[in-house]
Amino acid sequence: MQVLSYGGPRLFSVPSQALLNGLARAASHLVASRVERIANACDVAGLLAARRARRLAGYQLFRAAGRGRGWLRRGGLFGCFDYLSELS
Repeated sequence: MQVLSYGGPRLFSVPSQALLNGLARAASHLVASRVERIANACDVAGLLAARRARRLAGYQLFRAAGRGRGWLRRGGLFGCFDYLSELS
């Protein structure tokens, strides 16, 4: 006789992990948007906008060279807080 194993926990762990990851990412973007709005309001000289434009131009060159798509998602879940390093 063959033993049938129940793969229920494994079956539901991947979608639940993806759901939790999506909810955490949405919450971090919600917080980050408010912090970014305050940072942009305090940016008198326009340094943040210039750095953002320079980073996007570098990304376009990187993509034109045929490299991967995951370049902007560096930093994992809290990669959206990467711009805060420029404020310190």
